[in-house]
Amino acid sequence: MTVLDELAATIEARRGGDPESSWTARLLAMGPEKCAEKFGEEAVEAVIEAVRGDRARLTAEAADVLYHLLVMLAAREVTLAEVLDELARREGRSGLAEKAARR
Repeated sequence: MTVLDELAATIEARRGGDPESSWTARLLAMGPEKCAEKFGEEAVEAVIEAVRGDRARLTAEAADVLYHLLVMLAAREVTLAEVLDELARREGRSGLAEKAARR
């Protein structure tokens, strides 16, 4: 089990938990739209740190992005396994071909 698998399992375990004692439970209780908004905020913060070139801050923000991505997915009942399956399906395909296939 990877760290991301463990994090996804923890997020799922916190679903329906006490929002007063768990940030994850609080986010999920706010609904998918709020989870998506928070993911977007964290993504922007990661972009800012990437532009600034601060490796330590970018690493921390990237960790926040991954956490909030998993929370957003959980809010819409999309599993990490489904996302990984999609990545596996795309493996070996040109990124340009993949983008063209989506049009």
